[in-house]
Amino acid sequence: MAAAAGAERIREVLEPVVAAQGLVLDDVEIHRAGARSTVVVSLDVPEDDDADLDLDRVSDATRAVSDALDAADVVAGHYTLEVGSRGVARPLTQRRHFARAVGRSVRLALADGSVVAGRLTDVEDAVVVVVPVTPGLKGRRPTVGEPRTVALADVRDARVEVDLTGLGPVDDEAGVDAGQES
Repeated sequence: MAAAAGAERIREVLEPVVAAQGLVLDDVEIHRAGARSTVVVSLDVPEDDDADLDLDRVSDATRAVSDALDAADVVAGHYTLEVGSRGVARPLTQRRHFARAVGRSVRLALADGSVVAGRLTDVEDAVVVVVPVTPGLKGRRPTVGEPRTVALADVRDARVEVDLTGLGPVDDEAGVDAGQES
């Protein structure tokens, strides 16, 4: 429980610092291993920011976060600081996470036990729109369903799925296949 209290105190110190960088403090975790700690700070961009969280922005934020932690002295002893993005494997839990994932393949587990998988096409107020896509078998085209509107309150778990469509050779009627010309 001390790690949770420590993470909350670190969050209090870092939120204004990260906001001044034009970013959002998504999460703070503390991992302890003996006398050493690792402080993991996850950042995101605001929903209305079209720019990506690139290395330059992370680098600038890391310096500001490090300076703030040193000045506030909220982490006891020696620690390692890790600052980065949420990562693709993290669940979508906030509306802004869904907004940033528009255009990507997602898998939503709903409160009623059903699952909706497909391309996230829109986020409107407190609902998301997903176009179900069933992968085609043995080189066939995927089947695209009717758009489905889902209330965010009904989503129990949501994650971006790695989309490997479009990778590999293209098999088309023109005879062009992975760089071979007809």
